[in-house]
Amino acid sequence: MSVQGIDNLLGELKAMSAKAAGQNSSAAEALPEGSDFASVLKSSLDQVSQMQQDSQAKQQAFEMGDPNANLQDVMVSLQKASLSFQTMVQVRNKLVSAYQEVMNMQV
Repeated sequence: MSVQGIDNLLGELKAMSAKAAGQNSSAAEALPEGSDFASVLKSSLDQVSQMQQDSQAKQQAFEMGDPNANLQDVMVSLQKASLSFQTMVQVRNKLVSAYQEVMNMQV
């Protein structure tokens, strides 16, 4: 896989993440030229973690009987968190697969 392909994939993941978070897709910033892979990956993991924490907070508010929390918002936030986590797991699987493929190459 080329570096350009990875950059395109990361750009698409950021756009989907922004869309799932309710932001405008144009709000998802393109990767700056000097950004490294580790920082992009960490920021993506932080976004997934934040989505899970937000959905858990909405769920607890609904369980406690908060009048401002409705079931539809709770279910949508839980599904968004689940989808972002599943996407993160798939990216991890692809990275592990690519790493194993590189390690099995003969020099």
